[in-house]
Amino acid sequence: MVEKDEFGGRLKVMGWLCVLVIVILIGRAGYLQIYEGDYYSELAEGNRIRIIPSMAPRGTFFDRNGELLVQNRPGFTVSLLPLTAPISEEVIQRLSGLIKVPTDEIKTKIAAHSGFDPIRIKADVTPDIVTIIEEQKNNYPGVVIEVQPIRDYVGRQEGAHTYGYVSEINDTELEKMKDKGYKSGDIIGKFGLEKIYDQELRGENGGQQVEVDVSGKPVQIIGRKDPVPGDDLVLTIDKSLQDAAEKAVDEQLQAIHANAAAAVALDPQTGEILAMVSRPAFDPNLFAHGISSKDWNALNNNPYHPMDNKAITGEYPPGSTFKIITGTAALTEGVVSPDELIMDSGHHWLIPKGNAGGEALGLLNFRQGMAHSDNVYFYEMGNRLGIDRLEKYARMFGLGKKTGIDLPYEAEGLVANRRYKEKNFEDGDWYLSETFDAAIGQGFNLVTPLQAAMVMGEIAADGKRYKPHVVKRIISPDGSTVKEVEPELLSTLDVKPEVIRLVQQGLHDVTTYGTAASSFQGFPIQIAGKTGTAENPHGRDHGWFVAYGPFDQANIVVAVIVEQGGYGSQSAVPIGRKILEAWFGLNQQQDKNGSGNAQ
Repeated sequence: MVEKDEFGGRLKVMGWLCVLVIVILIGRAGYLQIYEGDYYSELAEGNRIRIIPSMAPRGTFFDRNGELLVQNRPGFTVSLLPLTAPISEEVIQRLSGLIKVPTDEIKTKIAAHSGFDPIRIKADVTPDIVTIIEEQKNNYPGVVIEVQPIRDYVGRQEGAHTYGYVSEINDTELEKMKDKGYKSGDIIGKFGLEKIYDQELRGENGGQQVEVDVSGKPVQIIGRKDPVPGDDLVLTIDKSLQDAAEKAVDEQLQAIHANAAAAVALDPQTGEILAMVSRPAFDPNLFAHGISSKDWNALNNNPYHPMDNKAITGEYPPGSTFKIITGTAALTEGVVSPDELIMDSGHHWLIPKGNAGGEALGLLNFRQGMAHSDNVYFYEMGNRLGIDRLEKYARMFGLGKKTGIDLPYEAEGLVANRRYKEKNFEDGDWYLSETFDAAIGQGFNLVTPLQAAMVMGEIAADGKRYKPHVVKRIISPDGSTVKEVEPELLSTLDVKPEVIRLVQQGLHDVTTYGTAASSFQGFPIQIAGKTGTAENPHGRDHGWFVAYGPFDQANIVVAVIVEQGGYGSQSAVPIGRKILEAWFGLNQQQDKNGSGNAQ
């Protein structure tokens, strides 16, 4: 009897346990279906739906007059899309041989990949490669051909340092930018405007929702999102002036057997960059479809650094162009009057420093000293001012710091000063000879061509300094204006108008009877200018020329440097003249008349 009761009790417990298990299972099933049904439905849907993205075309570049500068063109990209299984070693080897991409590089891209996006291996392949892959699909499982927009720089090397280039994002960049939506395989701006305005230019990628079967084979397209193109940039650049500037630089370098130069043209009343040239240059199209090792080595090993934008990164002694600052400081501080005559006997009476070639010009007033770029006159200005006041006025003009232009990697330059020498040299004492050097733009002074243009622009604009910029307007894909870049006044020289007028007159004399007079004889537009020759310990001197015009109402400033070009009057002035001719339309008149230079 006891055994019966024990058995019945156990049976009852087991029965209750079974009921409890059933209740739990029913409850769990109900919970999953009712409360988490949408979640698991999405998971199931994800097992049969693939998203295949399509790249948005980058925004295009136009010059200030609507001329096309940078656009996109369709190109074929070889990609991997491993829907069902990893790409086999055999396929990788076969593909490597076909498209000439090392297997290690392909494997690296595969290893870095995540998600269902295509793994882009090589962009802008030729049609014959596309034909082989399409016709031999069985030999290339998982290999697909994508039609993507490829960046097209219409003028090839023209404006390359300004426009920049694009290329595939690297691991370092991806780590910094992944929180902004960037992914492996993305094409991004690496240099120039392409880099600075990448967010505006890149647009929004689209894609297709593709249903696949159990083997991963696409069955049908069940959804599509069209990519949204990036914003367009309207630049301040004038294409015709850019063309003329590039031609002028190339012709002069060839004529004098020099290898490197830079030129900048800007509007002193707004800060708008009208043209910018750096030589040697490069073709940004090489990067758009993946630069070859041969092409990269040719650029990287060039001793004249074609990848540097010398207009904003090149730092050079300003030479006699710095006399604009020294003269402004001397007149403002009252250490010299405009009519005071200073004797140039060939060298200064305190330190035996003189003019090039030992030239002696006799008694000179301020305008004559500026016109003839007389070293002895400006040595004496430095002597009377001292290095601290020279530094003060150089910084007032904006030297020693970046201009703020909307281009990457701009250099700061250097203003000669006591603190710099104390910090960087064992003998930290400052000597009078170093003040003399600073007064004529030698010694520690360094400027970029853009900074040299900025200084001349301040004189041309009666003391006003505007922030240089290259983008004039940003336009959305629907044609509406996203942003209009207005002129930004950064500072005004704390100098009396009559002082600026005296400096202006001295610079005008440069082109009428001074160091640039022979080159501007008969020029129909009144021009103010300043030549310069900067000492170079590594070879021939660098040649400078800065100018603005028209003299009474300036709308253009030009700055030119020719590395190891010798005297600025011989190397840089001819380039500056041709740029000014193009701006004022004089080159077109010459073409119509069938003549050469307008003398």
